[in-house]
Amino acid sequence: MSIQRRTLLAASAGAPFVLTVPRHARAAEFNMKWGCFAPPDHPLSTNAVEAARKINAETKGRVEINYFPSSQLGGDTDMLAQVRAGALDFYTTSASFMTTLNPSVGPSALGFAFKDYATIWKAVDGDVGQVARRAAAAANIHIFEKFWDLGFRTVSHGSKPVSTLADMQGMKIRVPVLPMFFNMFKALGAAPVSMNFSELYTSLQTKLVDGQENPLVNVFTAKFYEVQKFISLTNHCWEGMLIASNRNRFNSLPADIQEVITRNINAAALKEREDMSKLTADVRTKLEAQGVKFNEIDIAPFRERLKQAGYYKEWRGKMGDETWAAIEKYAGSLS
Repeated sequence: MSIQRRTLLAASAGAPFVLTVPRHARAAEFNMKWGCFAPPDHPLSTNAVEAARKINAETKGRVEINYFPSSQLGGDTDMLAQVRAGALDFYTTSASFMTTLNPSVGPSALGFAFKDYATIWKAVDGDVGQVARRAAAAANIHIFEKFWDLGFRTVSHGSKPVSTLADMQGMKIRVPVLPMFFNMFKALGAAPVSMNFSELYTSLQTKLVDGQENPLVNVFTAKFYEVQKFISLTNHCWEGMLIASNRNRFNSLPADIQEVITRNINAAALKEREDMSKLTADVRTKLEAQGVKFNEIDIAPFRERLKQAGYYKEWRGKMGDETWAAIEKYAGSLS
C-alpha cells in the first residue's frame, strides 16, 4: 500500500476528483455525499469508497454515495458546517478537531494519554468511544461506532533529535490551530506556533519553526523529510478519525438502510486500521531511506510535566468527570 504524492498534488491543485460507485439501472432513492480531506489513494479514501460500493450493492441501488476526497467540499470547518446543516451526509473528521464542537468528542486525542495501539483500540472500542458518541449526539452529530486510524503523532526537528524534555525547551514547533495541541506543547516548555498545514513546509524550509508534529504518513506525503532529518517517536497524541453525519438526517432513514450503512462503515473502519498499520511501517522504511533518523523516548517525564503544569486538570474540567473516568480506565491515573 502506498500513497502517491502526485495524487495529493493534483487534488490540492483543485482538479475535480469525485469517486463514485457502480450504479444499478434503477434510480437511487437516496443520493448521498461523503467528504474527506485525504487524497484518493489514502486508506481513509479507498476504504470509504469500498464501503459505498457495498452499501450500493446491498441496497440494490437504493443508496448511492458519491465520495469527495482531498477537501473538495471545503476544509474541516466548512464540512462540519455542511453536516450540521444537513447538506453533507458523511464527513471524515479527526477526533481532535471535533473537540471544537464538544471537548468530550475527542478524549482519544489527549496528550500522552494512550501509549500504544493495544491501549487505544480498547479505549475507543469501549468506554472512550461511547463517551465520544454521546457527546456528539448532544450536538446533533451521529458518529459511527468504529474509529478509523490516521496514526500516532510524532515530533520532528530539523537539526537534532528530541530525546528528553530538555530538548523540547524553547523549541518553535508548529501545531494545528487547536487548543488541545497548543496548550500541551506550551506546558512542555516548547514555543508552539499555530498555523495551517498548507503553510508548514515553507515554514520548516525557512526555519520560521524548528519542527512539527504529525503522523508519519503526513510527514512522508508532504515531503517534510527534505527539511526535517530527525523524528522522535513520541506518540504524544493518537489521531483517530470519525465518520460523522447529521443525527436527525441519519435517523430519518429507513431502519434497514441505517443498518446496511452502519454495518459497512464499521467494517470498513476495521479494514482501514489494518491498511494503516501496513502503510505506516512502509512509510517509516521510506523515510529512513531518505536519511531520516528515528529515536524512541521515555514518555513518563512528559506525562509528569503535563500533570504539574495543569494540562490534565484543565482538560478534565472541560470534559467532565464521566469522560475523565473513561480515559483513566485505559490510560491510568493522569490528574
